[in-house]
Formats: sequence, structure tokens, C-alpha cells
Amino acid sequence: MRKPKLAAQRLFEAHQRREPFTPLPAELAPRTAEEAYAIQDYFVALRAEQLGAVAGYKIALSSKEMQRFVGVDEPQAGVMLESTLHRTPAKLRAIDYVHLIVEFEIAVQMAADLPVADAPYTRSSVAPFVQAVMPAIEIADDRDADYGQLARHPLELIADNGWNEGAVLGVPVTNWSALDLAAVRGIATINGKVVGEGLGAAAMGHPLDALAWIANHLAAHGRGLVFRDVVITGSIITTKTVQAGDLVKFSVDRLGDVELRID
Repeated sequence: MRKPKLAAQRLFEAHQRREPFTPLPAELAPRTAEEAYAIQDYFVALRAEQLGAVAGYKIALSSKEMQRFVGVDEPQAGVMLESTLHRTPAKLRAIDYVHLIVEFEIAVQMAADLPVADAPYTRSSVAPFVQAVMPAIEIADDRDADYGQLARHPLELIADNGWNEGAVLGVPVTNWSALDLAAVRGIATINGKVVGEGLGAAAMGHPLDALAWIANHLAAHGRGLVFRDVVITGSIITTKTVQAGDLVKFSVDRLGDVELRID
């Protein structure tokens, strides 16, 4: 496992030095998804020393359009760390990131551990394990990536933990089971101007389908979702760039609002 460790250290140091996102050197670059996730594991472990324990997961490239753009045929998983999860209303400083971007998602919080042995999971089998649902704004840093080059190095996004820098979570809604989460509509605004709208179905057809996907991904690696883990289920509106002075809001039918101010 020397190569993944070296690659993770290289990534970690690039983040520390605030370098632009660039592919790993050929001798360290992942050649398979399994290699990429091995790098991610070591990279997340290095970051966890500063940012706290694993507190949840993200799903990148949850739409077919984004998968085609990057040149892959399935979503990618990432890890969220404890100190990077914020409750609405939140404030962050643009200066703490190289190039801050946000996504607009539906988040779920786990009510209990999900047994690895019961995988594969489906939308209906994960539902009893969901304690609450809420709107979320994902915080990410693309480090001035050249998006035109991503399709040539699609596994690098996995290794770099999907660029995740946490999320801002809305107020948990516990009586969510009567809602059709695929049909709820979300509206995103920046400084009061609508910048996008989307339905819960935009990410993998249904937020709980996305949750089942992450549960099955983890189970394939001998892991499981645990009590209080938060999963952001994929963006339902296209990614937006934000800067100092911006006020970002995301409102979802019957799930409430979430707010992020960038200083």
C-alpha cells in the first residue's frame, strides 16, 4: 500500500500549500477506482487529524450528465469530517479556500447503524434507518481545477475526496416519511437572485436511492453507515461559484431553508 500512502501525502501537501488542483504524477496516479479509494482513505485520515472524525458522506457525479462530462459511468463517494459540518445559518471565509464552490442537496441523518451484512440495500430497506431529512449546501473547493481536463483523469476526483470541505445543514425534519422526496422542489438563491431550481429526483432518481448507493458502496469495502452519520445525496442544481460578500440560500418544499454567508 506504499503507492496510495505516497499519493495521499502528495495530495495533502498540495492542499496545505493551496496549490491548484492538478493530476497526480503518473507514478502515483490511480489506475482503478479501487486504487483511487485507497488513496482517498489515506488522504482523509491525514485530514482527520485536523478536522475530526468521519461524520458522514457525499456523493459526487450523481447525475448522468455530470458522469458523462467527467467520463465515468457511476457516481463517486467522498467522506465528510466532523468539524466541517455546520448548522444553518453558517458563516465561512472565502480566504480559507482556494476557489470556493457550493452545491444544493438533500441530506439525510441516520437513526441507527446500518448492518453491513444486510447489503445490498434498496430505497425501501434504507428508509427505516433514516432519522431526519434536511436541505443542505455542500461546501467544496475545486482549487481552480481545469474542468476541461477532468475527463482525462476521472479517478483523481475520488482520490481528492470529491473536493469536499463539508456542508451546511438545515433544521432536521423527522416527520419526513409522508413526503415524496423525489418530487420536492428546491430553489437556490445568491444575494437574493434565483440561480437554480431542481427536484429531489435530480440526484439518482430519489434521495433514498442515493443513500442506498452509498450504503452499498461502503458495504463493498467492509464498512457501514452508523448512527448520526449525515449523507448529502447529490446536487439537484448545478454547481455555483461563490465569493466574499455572498449570501447563499437554499429552500426546499416542506423541508425548510439553509443559509450560508461568505465573509
